[in-house]
Amino acid sequence: MTRNILALLALVGTAPFAWAQTGKPAAPPRKIDSLHELSGALEQLARRVNRAVVQISATGYSLGEDNDSTKASLLTQQRSTGSGVLLTPDGYIVTNSHVVQGARRLTVQLALSQREQMRGRPGRVLEGKIVGIDRDSDLAVVKVEGNNLPHLQLGDSNTLRQGQLVMAFGSPLGLENSVSMGIVAAGARQLKPDDAMVYIQTDASINPGNSGGPLVDADGQVMGLNTFILTQSGGSEGLGFAIPSNIVRSVYEQLRKSGHVHRGQIGIYAQSITPVLAAGLRLPQNWGVLAGDVTPGGPADEAGIQVGDVILSMDGRTMENARQLETRLFRHPVGGKVHLKVLRGSEELEFQVPVIEPEDDPMRFADLVDPDKNLIPQLGILGVEINVKTTELLGDSRKKYGVVVAARTASGPNADSGLEPGDIIYALNGTPTTTIDALRSAVKELKSGDAAVLQIERDGQLRFLAFEME
Repeated sequence: MTRNILALLALVGTAPFAWAQTGKPAAPPRKIDSLHELSGALEQLARRVNRAVVQISATGYSLGEDNDSTKASLLTQQRSTGSGVLLTPDGYIVTNSHVVQGARRLTVQLALSQREQMRGRPGRVLEGKIVGIDRDSDLAVVKVEGNNLPHLQLGDSNTLRQGQLVMAFGSPLGLENSVSMGIVAAGARQLKPDDAMVYIQTDASINPGNSGGPLVDADGQVMGLNTFILTQSGGSEGLGFAIPSNIVRSVYEQLRKSGHVHRGQIGIYAQSITPVLAAGLRLPQNWGVLAGDVTPGGPADEAGIQVGDVILSMDGRTMENARQLETRLFRHPVGGKVHLKVLRGSEELEFQVPVIEPEDDPMRFADLVDPDKNLIPQLGILGVEINVKTTELLGDSRKKYGVVVAARTASGPNADSGLEPGDIIYALNGTPTTTIDALRSAVKELKSGDAAVLQIERDGQLRFLAFEME
């Protein structure tokens, strides 16, 4: 189909447009011209793709940033609508994490055919369950129960070329079963220097609600997942961005398998070498990767890498910029080793560096909470009990029990207690808090004006937080 559409696009400029002398449109031609063939091909593609695109409605809580100096995340209630695409006949859906993040309840509306829409039939609505969320890539996997559901295949985003025809599907502003057409403006757009994420840039119209919908090629393969726009007006201005399918595939497979994503790192802050950087440091080349920092005691440090080393290659592949290095590390199995060749002065050195999984941010516990079960309103927090799963995320902690602060609420009688996400609460007024119910019950016993002293662990250190109950 790709070859036919591209050939037809070349012929559109010569398609006949006949008008009668009276100024009225002429009768449809007996033979189907190239323009009508193109239109028919696009209609056929849209019908096939649309059946696998879903509308996702999420009700729940969203984590936002507070404006105070602690930068602690706040939990606020919200409702949102986005899109998703079915990748399997048994109901696995990929979407953006910001569509479902903090969701208390998910509903997934399956697409209707154009005929069904014309008849006013309601779309089939299913309950959705979050399988896993990855905030770094802004991807999530949702599961619905079903069989023989229409679904699409992930394509190879590395084959995309500038100017290639693409179509964006989704539910912009809640208008389900919408489609727009455009071209690939850039196949690997990097928005920030040394950012590991790259995006497909397209001029196909993308608006709020398109998030999580597929960007497909002329063969109907998912080449990207619509994610965000750059705009001054708030609407589409032809600067839409989609996560490339090859990144989607890697994250999707890991989320489906284990519910989270393993990212490899070696304890290096990599920087892309620029001509100015090379001139100032008298480097032998004005491109490549520089070790801007080496984490003390990290894998690279222990292997012998030093700040200022120029990383020439990884596993035999030349490293042209920091993004390339980070991307290859992301795909490398945690627990293995990478072979680095570096330039130090005029000497070339080689190292074997172990790949480890980095410690996660304090918000790693937020995916484990259910606001109905984990809310402790008197403290303005959502808590998670220490168990086997949280122990894996915590690493070494001072005690084997306690309640981890997963998030703070935006309001509450004691929302300014000083607790931050990632804190572990061990005791209240000297009484151990082994479970959420125990902590909740102990707080309920306190009256307004009573002293409350929490023993917590923060960043590996024990401390006391003291405040008066409101």
